[in-house]
Amino acid sequence: MSEAGKETTIFQLADQFIALANELSGKENDVSKVGTAFRFAASRFNAFEAALKSADLAAEKEAALEWFSKEYKDMLNDNLDDHINNPPVSTTEKTEETA
Repeated sequence: MSEAGKETTIFQLADQFIALANELSGKENDVSKVGTAFRFAASRFNAFEAALKSADLAAEKEAALEWFSKEYKDMLNDNLDDHINNPPVSTTEKTEETA
């Protein structure tokens, strides 16, 4: 297998972040709190990414906000559609179904 074939995909990386978020959600027993922390972490890292890629972040700030916002909106839209078509089953529903 070539080195390019061994490269980690964005989906594999995302799955690692999601696994950690799921673990933290279990410990905190608060999906909303973990979701908010996840969004904050993403925004911090994206600001860092923009700063590294920009020669003049102050001048490019609006363009960065538009680009990152569009990317997030497109990804969220796709994932909302996925959950509409494949609703998650909560632990409570699983228990009720088997009872």
